[in-house]
Amino acid sequence: MSRPLLIAIDGPAGAGKGTLARRLADYYHLPHLDTGLTYRAVAHMLIAKGWPLGDAPHAVEAARRVDLTALDRTVLSAHAVGEAASKVAVIPEVRRILVEKQRAFAARPDGAVLDGRDIGTVVCPEARVKLYVTASAAVRARRRLAEIEANDGSGDFATILADIERRDERDMGRADSPLRPAEDAHLLDTSEMDIEAAFQAARAIVEEVLAGGNEA
Repeated sequence: MSRPLLIAIDGPAGAGKGTLARRLADYYHLPHLDTGLTYRAVAHMLIAKGWPLGDAPHAVEAARRVDLTALDRTVLSAHAVGEAASKVAVIPEVRRILVEKQRAFAARPDGAVLDGRDIGTVVCPEARVKLYVTASAAVRARRRLAEIEANDGSGDFATILADIERRDERDMGRADSPLRPAEDAHLLDTSEMDIEAAFQAARAIVEEVLAGGNEA
């Protein structure tokens, strides 16, 4: 019996891993979980209830109440929620609770696609395919600005770039499950790629693994 097709995708904010994960999940008919939304759900609950972001007991309570089947991407994608989530994510007990839920999601007979910051290193180190999707901070800032403007908003490139660099520093510098590529991850730099080119490159990696050429 073949191993489940579990695909773990990690990388910094704005590198395109979420869109790529959704494309791969659709192509291979697998369930998808954006694990970043689980941390955003905790942050959103804290904000909604007026609880301090650094209050570990309340954050832990919120983490226990997160329902992975009821993650509203539209609500949770707000910039303020993302900023709050990166602060909540440094609380070790919150991470332990959410990782347990994420692993339960991944334990499906046919497989799944999960994307986040520590999927290949912590959540699913046994994943059949591991991708680390990255891009330069400047490219990610330009993409974020274009996204804001496409939604009739406005932003400042320098401010967005500084924000991305701060988030990178927090994610890569935290003591618990820092953002880094797994040793056996396939690196995919999307700085010079549009989403279609990135998808084709990622699919080629998956197909190579499925063919037995480069099992992660």
